[in-house]
Amino acid sequence: MDTTTLAAFLAVDLLLVVTPGADWAYAISAGLRDRSVVPAVAGLLTGHAAYALVAVAGLAVIVASSPAALTALTVAGAGYLLWLGWGLLRQPAAAPEAGAGDGTDASPLRVLLKGAGTSGLNPKALLLYFSLFPQFLDPVTGWPVAAQTGLLSTVHLTVCAVVYLAVAVLARTVLGSRPSAARAVTRVSGAMMIAIGALLLVERLAV
Repeated sequence: MDTTTLAAFLAVDLLLVVTPGADWAYAISAGLRDRSVVPAVAGLLTGHAAYALVAVAGLAVIVASSPAALTALTVAGAGYLLWLGWGLLRQPAAAPEAGAGDGTDASPLRVLLKGAGTSGLNPKALLLYFSLFPQFLDPVTGWPVAAQTGLLSTVHLTVCAVVYLAVAVLARTVLGSRPSAARAVTRVSGAMMIAIGALLLVERLAV
């Protein structure tokens, strides 16, 4: 795979990752609520890594060609986003009081698993691997398709790690001393999750 193709993929992938969505909302919530943003970001990356393994194994093509499988995954992801969004609206994350130091009561493992569910059930991540990756794969370059997919997946996971860490840290830094703004941003994130989930359900069930 030549550097020009890799650079083009990086540019397109970065544009997609920096577009706010469910992953962003979860990263912002973690930045405001948790003592460490690492478990949340690690969870988001776990979901993307799972899709990367599926793509490398070549199963993505099989799932993408199955309307029933894609519909089931989309509905599950939409339902999960609705549930997460409603939770954020009911209990918006507020920045910890100075000196409190404890953040949320949720364990790092629970935060990680919720992050994995957020990205792992997010149809945006699924469609990224199914629709974007094939455009940058060239079976005649001498590289095995699995190796090319693995390289693109590594680039994507690196971009996700940098962007999501930046979002979570900036949320804590910028909104940490503004409790009312933090609650407002979290409510907007929750509403955005619900809107995305509802649109996914309507779009998929209307097909």
